[in-house]
Amino acid sequence: MYDKIKLSYEYNELEPYIDGLTIETHYGKHLQTYVNNLNALLEGYGEFIEGKTLEDILSNTNSIPEKIRQGVINQGGGVANHNFYFSILSPKPKNAPEGKLLEAINNKFGSFEAMKDKINNASIGHFGSGWGWLVIDERGGLEVITTINQNSPFSINKKPLLTIDVWEHAYYLKYKNVRADYVKNIWNIIDWSKIENLYEGYVK
Repeated sequence: MYDKIKLSYEYNELEPYIDGLTIETHYGKHLQTYVNNLNALLEGYGEFIEGKTLEDILSNTNSIPEKIRQGVINQGGGVANHNFYFSILSPKPKNAPEGKLLEAINNKFGSFEAMKDKINNASIGHFGSGWGWLVIDERGGLEVITTINQNSPFSINKKPLLTIDVWEHAYYLKYKNVRADYVKNIWNIIDWSKIENLYEGYVK
């Protein structure tokens, strides 16, 4: 069955940008609930999930048994999206990309700062709950998108490089209703060394 990732940092190590109580609640309760719900849905479907990662399942949602399809999209997306989100944060991050990824960013967006502005605007302006993403699109290029609820980029044939969770539970304890402050501050703990590794793995 599927599980949440192990954090590489303590709950309070992302302060002052995200407070310890938010990480503890977000990771320990919200994400755990998605894990529990997903695994409950998949009970009795061992043959379907055998040998498949969660990304495999979300990449081909039409193959999910119809009876549990929407539930797996919702709960499985909740697990995959949160695991990815927590994996790219760090208390001691590399604050900017280099090499091939930076070259690709400059070619697509003009500059690193222009890309950040585009992701900020998409994330802040996203209506309701969801996610802001930097992804690799179907042609291997970079793209900024948002997804609603717990929908996964894998389900629309895109590979995630970076995400900002804009569900209120990701920021409300510290930032209240001011999503923009949370979005702008999270760049201080996004680790570009991890994103560079993802990019290099995808483009090989």
